[in-house]
Amino acid sequence: MIEYKADTVIIGGGIAGITAAIELMNEGQKVLVLDRDVEEELGGLAKWSFGGMFFVDSPIQRRAGIKDSVELALRDWHSVADFGDQDVLPKLWAEQYVNSCTDHVYSWLTKEHGTKFFPIVHWVERGLHKPGNSYPRFHMVWGTGKGLTDDLIKSMNGHSKAATHLLTYYRHKAEDLILENGRVVGVSGLNESNGQPFVAKGENILVATGGMGGNIDRVRETWYKPWGTPPKTILNGSHPYALGDMHDAVDRAQGNVTNLDWHWHYAAGVRHPKPKWKDHGLSLVPPKSALWLDYTGKRFGPNPLITAYDTRWTVEEICKQEKKYSWQVLNMKIMMKEFAISGSESNEAIRDKNLLKFLRDILLGNKKLVNEMLNSEDFVTANSLDELVDKMNALEGTNDVKLEHVRDSILPYDDMIDRGPKFHNDEQLRRIAHARQYRGDKVRTCKFQKILDPKAMPLIAIRESILSRKTLGGIQTDLSGRVMSKPVNGVSEPIPGLYAIGEAAGFGGGGSHGKGALEGTFLGGCVLTARIAAKAIVDKKL
Repeated sequence: MIEYKADTVIIGGGIAGITAAIELMNEGQKVLVLDRDVEEELGGLAKWSFGGMFFVDSPIQRRAGIKDSVELALRDWHSVADFGDQDVLPKLWAEQYVNSCTDHVYSWLTKEHGTKFFPIVHWVERGLHKPGNSYPRFHMVWGTGKGLTDDLIKSMNGHSKAATHLLTYYRHKAEDLILENGRVVGVSGLNESNGQPFVAKGENILVATGGMGGNIDRVRETWYKPWGTPPKTILNGSHPYALGDMHDAVDRAQGNVTNLDWHWHYAAGVRHPKPKWKDHGLSLVPPKSALWLDYTGKRFGPNPLITAYDTRWTVEEICKQEKKYSWQVLNMKIMMKEFAISGSESNEAIRDKNLLKFLRDILLGNKKLVNEMLNSEDFVTANSLDELVDKMNALEGTNDVKLEHVRDSILPYDDMIDRGPKFHNDEQLRRIAHARQYRGDKVRTCKFQKILDPKAMPLIAIRESILSRKTLGGIQTDLSGRVMSKPVNGVSEPIPGLYAIGEAAGFGGGGSHGKGALEGTFLGGCVLTARIAAKAIVDKKL
């Protein structure tokens, strides 16, 4: 049995764990980071992310004439969160994030770690049946999530105290917390590179292991019951080690784990063309000008599905169907203008900070990405509607898609485009017009493009599955990141020596987003919860 010691043991080397390590070394703490992955993958899910971060009244917003405010942002947050009266700590963490994110995440990243952001703020989760983001708040890291994690890894490993105050061990799987006299004093586990068990002890143990979206069996077990039974296919767009192991360990240590049925899934998941694990999926940024159809080829309605407004509602609508997957039908012109995939892997130009390539992709389309995905499993192309429907059915191995359904979905839509904008009476066309008023969307959105346009062929159909991503619930913490005990007679107390941050803590309090999210709050939540917990460990305020 190998035994390690440090002032603080951090379980998990994602963005939350890395941030905490930096802040603890700033305070003179000796830090031990345990990560299950290999060194090259340090950074966790954040490394693969698109790199969007939610800030309020940021310098970039102000330069763009966006007059955002904490009051408005918090109102929007509560609109999508749908908190209940019992969600006291999640509400307080939501307020803490909205009030603190720009000063303690944006400024900290840009001034202390050299992180740069794209000059145009993206506008996502605008709200559909209830308010969402009243203003654009999705700040893209120049370099995507990989650039963000690179900046923080550089700061951690290059810290002036790293040689004497930082130990990092890879391929170390944490399994159980060690308690002595009611205090958590360590963690036991297995070095998976050699099969040797280990114990890591410290004055404080900080859980930063992410969510459980990579455990599809667990996703099914905790499926949100109002949505019925889980889909037959759920793709894994999370991290392969986001399994919920430490949620269970905290539970065994009498910590309070809450709201595990609050998931953040995506509606437009497709199979990775070069999968790294079972059912490895990618999350599309669904083209706004494509028609979104159910498994039989009927257009969703009466409100059509369209991206950037309400992700949770879109997932819910698809899950109301007998078969819980969907299709998007479009053509090559739409594909070249609007097609994108969320994540660093699929956005080489931004990830590699290549401005010329990025501008070329905007103007001409990302031909490399389009061609790669057109040859992948969930995409079919055809030169006629009959051929397209045949290929859709052949792909799924059923006769569920009906030609008349697809035709009846497309022809009225194309006919309305022919009438001209003055006579558009289709909700999707109205929302396309609205999106094009904002410069961040105009450049990536077609101007009322028909589907059956002979000049825009071939036709394309994309089979889209629900994709697992984030766990919005998690280990309940107080406003300092201390893990709360299971209630006894309605009373919970902090467990001495135990902290949780990032997605493991539901981004604060066991569910700071509630049931929904405004997007960009995940990376920011990891950074903020880590900074707050690190300061609390040394008995300081952020």
